[in-house]
Amino acid sequence: MKQFLVVSVLAEDRPGILHDIARAVKDCGCNVVESRMTVLGGEFAMLLLVSGNWNTITKLEGQLPKLEKHLALTLSARRTTEREPRHNLVPYAIDAVCLDQPGIIFNLANFFAERNIGIADLVTRGYPAVHTGAPMFSVQMAVNIPADLHIGGLREEFMDFCDRLNLDAIMEPIKN
Repeated sequence: MKQFLVVSVLAEDRPGILHDIARAVKDCGCNVVESRMTVLGGEFAMLLLVSGNWNTITKLEGQLPKLEKHLALTLSARRTTEREPRHNLVPYAIDAVCLDQPGIIFNLANFFAERNIGIADLVTRGYPAVHTGAPMFSVQMAVNIPADLHIGGLREEFMDFCDRLNLDAIMEPIKN
């Protein structure tokens, strides 16, 4: 029976971290099913969903403390299950750009949480505006909207919300 393990990795950025982690997963007989990796400031950060049988996942769990010490990483792992398909949700992409200001993520998260809409993915970045150098902030989100929610009304509420916060945003279905 297939087992799953979520592993988070945090380390000072340097070449070879991904290689070292991928080797440990492979050497234990496991497989990376999904992953996200980025460098934030001077830190390398990664999340992996690893699969294997009970023995291989247990072997990987046993190797994590050694890897953590040997490679100067901060590792955390947790057993999980395969995500069940949810046919009652419609995936939408949200893209927003604005002048950087405190509370952007909180306000967006609050808007969706109040409507019981889950955020499946979030990527943000700050950057200087091309001509003025003003600090800008960009947000890309994937949200799962309950199928019984009126999308047109939600889109209108969202656009009004963005106008009040001076966010330039779009909301469109994700086409798989």
